[in-house]
Amino acid sequence: MKKILPFAIRKKYAVQNIWFTVLWISMILVCLILGAILAFIFARGAGVISWEFLTSFPRKGMTEGGILPAIVGTFYLVLGSIAFSLPLGLFSGIYLTEYARPGPTVRIIRVAIHCLAGVPSVVFGLFGLSVFVKFFGFGVSLLSGALTLGILSLPIIITSVEESLKNIPLSFREASLALGASKWTTIRKVVLPPALPGILTGVILSIGRVAGETAPIMFTAAAFYARGLPNSIFDRVLALPYHIFGLMTEGTRPDKQIPIAYGTAVVLLVLVLGINFVAIYLRRKFRASKEW
Repeated sequence: MKKILPFAIRKKYAVQNIWFTVLWISMILVCLILGAILAFIFARGAGVISWEFLTSFPRKGMTEGGILPAIVGTFYLVLGSIAFSLPLGLFSGIYLTEYARPGPTVRIIRVAIHCLAGVPSVVFGLFGLSVFVKFFGFGVSLLSGALTLGILSLPIIITSVEESLKNIPLSFREASLALGASKWTTIRKVVLPPALPGILTGVILSIGRVAGETAPIMFTAAAFYARGLPNSIFDRVLALPYHIFGLMTEGTRPDKQIPIAYGTAVVLLVLVLGINFVAIYLRRKFRASKEW
């Protein structure tokens, strides 16, 4: 005999199903919007992509040639920013989670980090211009741009380190300390290894943001046109997002520059997606590892 549920329970199930449907529709809409954007960019830019386009230098005011300097410049900027922000963000997150005592000072620091994450990127560019370009005298260079982008990515990394460390059970720390391990040894050997996947997620997000930023490097690192690769950290660099901006807003041959801009956008998307896929693979590898 079929059991008839009370009206109140059936009503709750109905409401639950309605909200599940809303969530599914929302997810499908987001995927469709993302797919439409990707399809639009790839449809306009895929025809430009070739080996010469990826490995040659721009010619004739960026109306011909390739984008090799922009690819290399973006790679250098991302690498430099992560080299600066990852150690600083890692140690800051460890201090806030493992060493800092709860109180007004720690709350103020956390509020400052969250506020820093919401600052528009153009403000970071002005900060980099004032501090790194002018005050320290680095000039408009790869070093100034990397440091500015590193500061831009700091809040993401610090927050991800904090959340990853908080998710590690307290019993792990207590067991290690009970066996005679020091505080730092416990953090390094017991707490950090299982937290690495979460930390790596923060690095993924920061790489994605850094690689696509235009405003900070506009004031600190980017060159509008360059025929060669940077020879030192004090040289200006081309970068993919600024290259797209320059192609779409400057120049006298939009009929030739606009297709190159779409091709550059395709390369930037593939680069960011490739970095994300590699990082996701490494994160899953860490999670599956039995070494810790």
